Amino acid sequence: QVQLVESGGGSVQAGGSLRLSCKGSGSIYGFNDMGWYRQAPGKERELVASITDDGNPTYEDSVKGRFTISRDNAESTVYLQMDGLQPEDAGVYYCNAQYYGASASWPLSAWGQGTLVTVSS
Repeated sequence: QVQLVESGGGSVQAGGSLRLSCKGSGSIYGFNDMGWYRQAPGKERELVASITDDGNPTYEDSVKGRFTISRDNAESTVYLQMDGLQPEDAGVYYCNAQYYGASASWPLSAWGQGTLVTVSS
């Protein structure tokens, strides 16, 4: 089955850096758009960054200039380099990937298990 496995979360001081990784497996046709969402306790999950299969990135305004999303299609892996972390960046980060099933008739979506990021001020 399709699954996404995340790693790289942790605890840092404000201004610190973390690098998140998410490796996908099980997709017949590989993965199309991949991205990272985050969710703080009591708040809605929000899109942080996404990247197309050709490597074209999109960022939420609050992380522009601080975060960098990239991918390695040969390894079905997407990364999120987070620099200049601030307390408002804290939360559980979830990897998301779009893909097509065996019929290739409509896009499906997979989610990682989440990795926790905490930032101390």
